[in-house]
Amino acid sequence: MSPQRPTALIADDEPLLRDALERMLAQAWPALHVVAQARNGREAIDKFEALHPAICFLDVHMPGVTGIEVAQHIGRRAHLVFVTAYDQYAVQAFSQGVLDYLVKPVEPRRLADTVARLQERLSAAQPALNTEELLEQLAARLRPAPSSSPLRWVRASIGQTVRLIPVEDIDFLRSDEKYTVVAWRDDAQQPREAVIRTPLKDIIGQLDASRFAQVHRSVVVNLNAIDHVTRGANETAELHLKGRSEVLPVSRTYLHLFRQM
Repeated sequence: MSPQRPTALIADDEPLLRDALERMLAQAWPALHVVAQARNGREAIDKFEALHPAICFLDVHMPGVTGIEVAQHIGRRAHLVFVTAYDQYAVQAFSQGVLDYLVKPVEPRRLADTVARLQERLSAAQPALNTEELLEQLAARLRPAPSSSPLRWVRASIGQTVRLIPVEDIDFLRSDEKYTVVAWRDDAQQPREAVIRTPLKDIIGQLDASRFAQVHRSVVVNLNAIDHVTRGANETAELHLKGRSEVLPVSRTYLHLFRQM
């Protein structure tokens, strides 16, 4: 009887990155069987409980349930490898512990080193590391520091002028690759849009959490601008805004925000 193939789960909210990592793993470790991919933390937990893979590759910064929170749920039931993008602070936190991590874009040499460690642990039938304390420390270190005061205005270039947009006038913000679309109302309450160079992920933590909510990985909305919510298929929804024609998506990860609405 041939030995059982090791199994793995890949969790990342970027489908291209999930596919790329699976292709690289197929080259670096042909015997490894990727049994599932997960689009977010909640799905990662569901698929882990259904399939019980031996190894989990977890993106740290998934929206909603993060990779760290997924790892805390899994505990010692699987060998964990974290994947993080560009975040030097996160890399420093990992480096001070014994947790395996990969930095996006994943380099073949780094992946080969990680694969070698995993193969050694599996061949020696070593249990997964007891990472409970390390994960708690890491979660605390990666938690964004609270801002002393919420963002009050956004500076945007509109034609040849620079406009200071009061945050309370913003209806929603939408990610557009490296930029952010700011949808706001001018002094006459007419809907306007502007594009700023700051990525949405850098703005979210500066907004007043009692006023703004993330409803999709690429959308943050002013709760006061919502007219009504329409439920959709597959545990999604759509937001209809006051005085605007745009309809904003609500992903399954954030639907719980509107269960009482």
